[in-house]
Amino acid sequence: MLHPTALISPTAQLASDVQVGPYAVIEANVTLGPGCVVGPFVHLTGHTTLGARNRIHAGAVIGDTPQDLKYKGEPTRLVIGDDNIIREHATIHCSTKADAATTIGSHCFIMGNAHIGHDVQVRDHAIICNGVAIAGYAVIGERAFLSANSLVHQFCRVGKLALLQGGAAVSKDVPPFSIATGINSICGLNTIGLRRGGFTAEQRTELKRLYHLLFLSGKLRADALAEAEGIATGPAAKLFCEFVAASTRGVCGHLSDRQQEE
Repeated sequence: MLHPTALISPTAQLASDVQVGPYAVIEANVTLGPGCVVGPFVHLTGHTTLGARNRIHAGAVIGDTPQDLKYKGEPTRLVIGDDNIIREHATIHCSTKADAATTIGSHCFIMGNAHIGHDVQVRDHAIICNGVAIAGYAVIGERAFLSANSLVHQFCRVGKLALLQGGAAVSKDVPPFSIATGINSICGLNTIGLRRGGFTAEQRTELKRLYHLLFLSGKLRADALAEAEGIATGPAAKLFCEFVAASTRGVCGHLSDRQQEE
């Protein structure tokens, strides 16, 4: 189960059935739950805890110190749930402060060369594709899909079941169930994701109505929100409105006709 070339600290805590590949390095404060598989040349460091059945592929670096000039070397944490796949050369950093943690949920798929910065929160079933870069303190919602080479600015929120198209870059919040494209723009609802997620036709219709009201009606955002909150009845619709209302960075706007022509 443990390759003889792997370097494993005697104080690291590994479940009895953990598999560790050649030349992997597992440092002192790492905890690995049952069924985890650590590939060759993986580096697990920091105060890092992984749950059960996580698979980490070659060359990934998990739990290194945050890339933050305010960080002064204190012990900080990374907590990863169960049943995640972390592919080649992905990097995930610990938090900046000892009383916080970078967190990855369960059933996430983090692809090759993706970077997840300090203090980020990634919810369950998120898919982070190749080359994605997520800066510090960002929040990635449940079942969000970040396509290849998309960028998320620090402190941004990406809502539940939102989709970022390849190369999208956001420094504003991406509402739940929407599709982000280009720079700080959205271009409609993630209809395929909603269908696959089991949302009914009635729920999808209500979300379309709210999307039009909030992003296409031309009304002031505050006025549109007040109207939307009065007509949103289902849980998904309420989540959509609450997310937009709670934004402190502002939310991405609908892609204009001029942008589409360009």
